[in-house]
Amino acid sequence: MILHQPARGQGYRVNVDAVLLAAFAGQHRRAKRALDLGSGVGAVGLCLLYRDRAAHVVMVDRDPSVARMATKNIHANGWRDRAEARVVDVTDVGTVPERAADLVVCNPPYVAPGRGRLPTVGARARMGELAGFIVAARRGLGARGRACFIYPATELLTLTAELQSAGLEPKRLRLVHARAGHAARVALVEAMPGKRGGLVVEPPLFEREGRSPSPALRAVLAARTS
Repeated sequence: MILHQPARGQGYRVNVDAVLLAAFAGQHRRAKRALDLGSGVGAVGLCLLYRDRAAHVVMVDRDPSVARMATKNIHANGWRDRAEARVVDVTDVGTVPERAADLVVCNPPYVAPGRGRLPTVGARARMGELAGFIVAARRGLGARGRACFIYPATELLTLTAELQSAGLEPKRLRLVHARAGHAARVALVEAMPGKRGGLVVEPPLFEREGRSPSPALRAVLAARTS
């Protein structure tokens, strides 16, 4: 898969979280139409297409420059008939395509405005309000749709509360740890409209064994399809 992204120090650069989210979202069934909120250069949506876990992906981001780069990535991989990138600010919920997707994926900002220090351009791309992305996800979901998020494990209760406030109930959870014996680094959560309860907690994913990627992480990185 070809991925163009900003040079170091010039913008937010993709990390393994995009691959983890795409693998988690595509684990059980292929989506007909996926919506990638705050897509950046399109890494999550591109991974869904590469693994053939979505027939079509709409990538939305408020930054025109990264949306242009996402379009470049779509064309570079030969997927212009299966994907599109749009300039959309998800905090303006009325601009988000309504009930357009059976799968929403989102790697939202990890830092709320005014909280913490953001010394680089790339870090500033990770600033934003979580609630706006969750409301946008709820708007974008069609009937029986699923929304999948990746978020810091230390803020899992915040994510859960915001999901439930928007009418989305967590139904599947997987925690990702850097190593066995370490606290969880991020949480992968799948939520759906519906009644509370029925949460499935999957086995944890440990990313490294010693200095090497774990077999579980290697399997995620190497998989072409789920």
